[in-house]
Amino acid sequence: MRRVCAAALVVLAAATVAGCGSEDFPNDPRPSSPVELSAKIDDKQVVLAPDSTGAGLAVITVSNQSADDVQLDFSGPSNRSTNEIAAGSVGTVQIELKEGDYSVDPSVSSISGGTLKVGADRPSAQNDLLLP
Repeated sequence: MRRVCAAALVVLAAATVAGCGSEDFPNDPRPSSPVELSAKIDDKQVVLAPDSTGAGLAVITVSNQSADDVQLDFSGPSNRSTNEIAAGSVGTVQIELKEGDYSVDPSVSSISGGTLKVGADRPSAQNDLLLP
């Protein structure tokens, strides 16, 4: 009888411990959806559209319409560079943007750079359906 009571007590204790969980929810809110930006490089300047956005992940598509192969350097609260983009070609870069001002400088000195203003974090994508 003692063995049966001891076994029942062990099973009850195991069930009690298994039922206790953390009070923190493991599913923190999703980050904001990535924002799509475009950049155009011509023989005179770099133009970003839009030239302002909220903080978070950004995917920037760069169209090099100049006669030179160009690399863009994003300098600001976080730094990133594109690979060299051939003349007449398109490239992309992903940047985790932080709040602040960025300068976008091409590797060709005859082309003037652009600017990007980054504001506060964009809202969470927690309730957006069909996101990866």
